[in-house]
Amino acid sequence: MTAFLIANMAPIMFASLVIILLLGYPAAFSLGAVGLIFAFVGIELGEFRPDFLQALPERVYGVMNNDTLLAIPFFTFMGLVLERSGMAEDLLDTIGQLFGTIRGGLAYAVIFVGALLAATTGVVAASVISMGLISLPIMLRYGYDRRMASGVIAASGTLAQIIPPSLVLIVMADQLGKSVGDMYEGAFIPGMVLAGLYAGYAFLVSMIFPKAAPGLPVEAVGFREPDGSRGLWSLGVLFIASCVFGWFMMRHSESRGADYVVLSMFYGILFAFFVAVVNWLIHKVSGFRFLSAMAQQTTFVMVPPLFLIFLVLGTIFIGVATPTEGGAMGAAGALILGAAKRRLSWDLIRQATESTAKLSAFVIFILIGARVFSLTFYGVNGHIWVEHLLTSLPGGQIGFLLFVNALVFVLAFFLDFFELAFIIIPLLGPAAEKLGIDLIWFGIILGVNMQTSFMHPPFGFALFYLRSVAPKESYIDRITGKRMDPVTTGQIYWGAVPFVVIQVVMVVLVIMFPGMVMHYKGAASTIDPNSIKIEVPQIELPPLDFGQPKQ
Repeated sequence: MTAFLIANMAPIMFASLVIILLLGYPAAFSLGAVGLIFAFVGIELGEFRPDFLQALPERVYGVMNNDTLLAIPFFTFMGLVLERSGMAEDLLDTIGQLFGTIRGGLAYAVIFVGALLAATTGVVAASVISMGLISLPIMLRYGYDRRMASGVIAASGTLAQIIPPSLVLIVMADQLGKSVGDMYEGAFIPGMVLAGLYAGYAFLVSMIFPKAAPGLPVEAVGFREPDGSRGLWSLGVLFIASCVFGWFMMRHSESRGADYVVLSMFYGILFAFFVAVVNWLIHKVSGFRFLSAMAQQTTFVMVPPLFLIFLVLGTIFIGVATPTEGGAMGAAGALILGAAKRRLSWDLIRQATESTAKLSAFVIFILIGARVFSLTFYGVNGHIWVEHLLTSLPGGQIGFLLFVNALVFVLAFFLDFFELAFIIIPLLGPAAEKLGIDLIWFGIILGVNMQTSFMHPPFGFALFYLRSVAPKESYIDRITGKRMDPVTTGQIYWGAVPFVVIQVVMVVLVIMFPGMVMHYKGAASTIDPNSIKIEVPQIELPPLDFGQPKQ
C-alpha cells in the first residue's frame, strides 16, 4: 500500500483537490489544506525530508513581492470608480439614442458600451451590474425579448475578461511567466472580433425575430435638429475626418497591430474633441454651430473613456509605462473623470477602496493556497506526470489544444476564472511550451475559453450579477406606467446559451487564425542570428617593462 501511494501520489493529490472543490469548500483553503496534508503524508512515508516545508515561507514571500500583481488593485479601483461615476449611464443613453429606430439598436448599444467599459474597467462585475441597472429596464420597456436582453447584457459584461486591461490576463501572464504588455497586445484583436460576433448574433436575431429586438419608437429618439433631422451626417463627417487625421499623424510610424490602432485613436479623439469644443464655444458666443447636437453629445461622451483607454493601454503598448504604472495612471484618471462629472465623493472612494481590498485579498489568498499546493505537487513530480500525460496525447499541438480547451470548458462549470488560472494554468504551461506552442497565443485561447466560466449555468457569475439587479417581481414602469413582468432565472440562463456557443466559436477561430494574436511580436527580423560572426581584431601590445628590481 505504501509503495502504491508513493508511486501514485500526484494523481491521488490532484483527484483529492477536485473532489474537495466540488464539495463546495473555498478554493484558497482547499488548495492550502490539500497541499499541507499531502506534505505531511509524504514526510511520514519518507518521500520528503522532514524540513521539506521550510521552503514554504519563501514561496509566500514571492507572492507578496510580485510587482505584476500590483496592477490588479489599480485596475479594480479604476473600474469601480468609473462604474459609480455615471460614465456607463451616459454612454448607454447616448449610444442608444445614436442607433435610434434601427432594429436591435439597444442591443448594439449594449455591446458597444460593454466593449468600451471592458477597455476602461477590466472588471466583469462592474460592467454587468451597470448595464443591468441602466439598460435592462429600457430594453424591457420597448419590448425586447427577456432572454435576448439578458444574454446581451451578461455577455457584453464578460468582454472585460478578454479585452485589455483584463484582470485575468494579468494573472495569466504571471502564471505563464510572460509579459503582461504582450498578453494585452495579443488579446486586443480577439476581443474586438468577439464583440463583433456578439453584434452579428444580435443582427441575426433582429432579422429573423423582429419582435425580439425592436428599434426605439420615433418619439423616444432625442438630440434632433431644429428641422427635425437627427444630424447623423455631421457625426459621420466628424468621424471620417478624425480617422483621416489619425492616419495622417501615424503615416510615418513604424507601429503595427494594436499599437497602431491605439495611437491612431488617440490622435483621432484629440481632433474630434478639439472640433467639438470649438463648436461649443462658437455656439455659446454667436448661437451658430457647425456640428449637430448628436455629433457634439456623442463626442463629449465618447472622448473621456477613449482617452482613458489610451492613458492605460497606449502607454503600455508603446513602452512608456509598465502595466502596474498604467493601472496607477488609470486609477488617477478615473478619479479625475469622476471629479469632472461632480460625482466624486468620500463615500464613493470608500466603497471602491473596500471592494478593491476585498477582491485583492481574495486573489492573494487563492495564490498563497496555490503556492502551498504546488510546493507539494512539484515535490511528488506532479508537474512531470501532467506534462507526460498531456504531451503524449494523439494529434500533437492540435490534439493538445482540443483536449485542454475541452477540460477548461468543463471545469469552468464549477470553478471561476481565478481558480482556473491559479490551479490549471501552471500545470498546462510547461506542457504547451514543450510542444512548441507560443505561450501568449495559448494564454489568449484559454482566456477566451475561461470567459465561459462567467456564462455557464448554473454557476456563471455574470448570470448571478444580472440576477441580483434584474426585476424579480412585476413592477410599474416609471415612464410608460405599464405593469411589466419580472425576469425569471430561467430566462437569464437560456439567454446566455447562444453567447456561450459564440465564445466556443471564438476559441476555434483563435486556434485557426493565430495571426490575430501573433501580431504582438511585430515585424520579425530577417537576420539569421547563426550567420552573425563577431571578429575581434588582434592588437599587438608592446612588451611591458617594469624596470629593474630594487637592490
